Amino acid sequence: MFAIERVRRVERSSKEPLKPRLPAALPIDDDPGACSVPRGGGWRPGAKWARAQVDAQIAALPKHRRPAARELGRHSEAAAHPFKSQVRRADQTFAEAITPHCQPLVLSEPVGRTLLAVAVCPAAEALGLSTGMAIAHARALVSDLDIRAHDRAADELSLRRLALHATTHWTPIAAASSDGLLLDLTGTAHLHGGEERFCRRVIRFLKRLGFTGRIAVADTVGAAHAIARYSGRAMAIVPMGQGAQAIAVLPVAALRLEDRAIDAAKRFGLDRVGDLLGLPRAPLARRLGRPAIERLDQALGRIAEPIDPVLPRDPVVVERRLLEPIATAEAILQVAGDLCDDLSAMLRTRGLGARAIRLSCLRVDGGAQHVAFGTAKATRDPRHLLRLISLRIDRIEPGFGIEAMRMEALRTETLSAAEMPAILAGEPATPDIASAIDQLVGRVGSAALFRVSAVESDVPERAVRQIGPLEPPLGWPIYSRPARLLRRPEPLHRVIALLPDAPPRRFEWRGAIHRVVAGDGPERIHGEWWRRDGEVWAVRDYFRLEDETGARFWVFRRGDGVDSETGDLSWYLHGLFG
Repeated sequence: MFAIERVRRVERSSKEPLKPRLPAALPIDDDPGACSVPRGGGWRPGAKWARAQVDAQIAALPKHRRPAARELGRHSEAAAHPFKSQVRRADQTFAEAITPHCQPLVLSEPVGRTLLAVAVCPAAEALGLSTGMAIAHARALVSDLDIRAHDRAADELSLRRLALHATTHWTPIAAASSDGLLLDLTGTAHLHGGEERFCRRVIRFLKRLGFTGRIAVADTVGAAHAIARYSGRAMAIVPMGQGAQAIAVLPVAALRLEDRAIDAAKRFGLDRVGDLLGLPRAPLARRLGRPAIERLDQALGRIAEPIDPVLPRDPVVVERRLLEPIATAEAILQVAGDLCDDLSAMLRTRGLGARAIRLSCLRVDGGAQHVAFGTAKATRDPRHLLRLISLRIDRIEPGFGIEAMRMEALRTETLSAAEMPAILAGEPATPDIASAIDQLVGRVGSAALFRVSAVESDVPERAVRQIGPLEPPLGWPIYSRPARLLRRPEPLHRVIALLPDAPPRRFEWRGAIHRVVAGDGPERIHGEWWRRDGEVWAVRDYFRLEDETGARFWVFRRGDGVDSETGDLSWYLHGLFG
């Protein structure tokens, strides 16, 4: 005899991309006509009579011309971004507007001499494509099919990262299967409010990551695997002891059988798992093979199927407990120096370098003081680490004394032997400024020390980002850009300019009037249509201007000056030269 341990297991499968979000509303009419506000006393913005008239006028408009609530002034918000109030062409259908976002995508993989589809997106599935279909057949059905190679190594890495996240947030026993996760919920479901609440929490978590998932909770791994993939439900929770009834209606392939066993079952007319439950064991083993019987027993709980969990990397932690409490800065630095030596030796043994370190000081009154810091690149130099701690020693409040100190490497990287510079050949050595950067960060803060790098984007406010002090920046464009960009483009008033290509001759900004004596442009920049539908037809024309005082400005006009659908011809100041 043997005892069967009843466990509850949950499995996620089917990593499918989420459907793209569609635009909620379109902008208001830029030419509403004459003002309908009555003259006289008693008028105020937002009056009930005025709101009723406006609502009646909006209700008379077609649905695609009705404004959003935020554009009606019902919320106090900043002005709309210049690229956020563009409309698509009147003759363009809604399906055409979202075509760039919904191109059918198929992942392919060679099986023998045939290239088969191993995964299809919802758009491709709606067109009749399915997994297991030959790529040549799929391409014949859909001409504009996006076909990409399936990277199993990347999938396995992503699943392992999800399993590691599960071990630290959900349950201590988690493993990655071929295309899903196995989680043991024994003794942990009540910590998340029950099995149903836990499943909903996992589904929301996957949605934030861009995945869809199907979850099944059952007594065995085999039952959870079968129900998650073949039941067709997004979430299924099987009551205790009813796993056999739940999988009886599923196809035989749900038992994770080999292709040979599935073909044999079809020849004998065994289509459902329930067809196998009442058959004698010996004849069934001769026809389907012994592995098929083992899979059936695992799903029913007759044979144990333990989970081989992923194990997170052991933390790099050193600790010192003191015979007597300490309270002076010199004593704290002395113990911190010993901890740095111990941590450096442990990192050297594992071939790692620390990027983020936390020093914890446990006081006699039960409180704790924490000091955390990072490094520009991986290091295990104890003197450098102690120097960084000394810059933060004033943040530690010892109270009545510190009785224990603990140092932990929160983030580590592989640190191996590096190439020596060719100093023997007379070439100058490249100075290592990582230690100087760490000391500057310790004095002025991490937010005050950074480099600026270019981003591959035509839109100016998206073309620059902050990077770490030692990260290599990308190359800069050859065209000129102002040294200072405003956080958000500011509107210009009373602009005088000839359409469509002449620079402005006069404009007003922040209450001051500027008369332009020289101008250059336009430089046309189109919206990034792959980001959102509002930028499909967006156009900006940029001009470099110089006024009579010598000040130089970088302004742009929304629209190309000919087609009103590309912009409303409003002007904005985006940057300053010099």
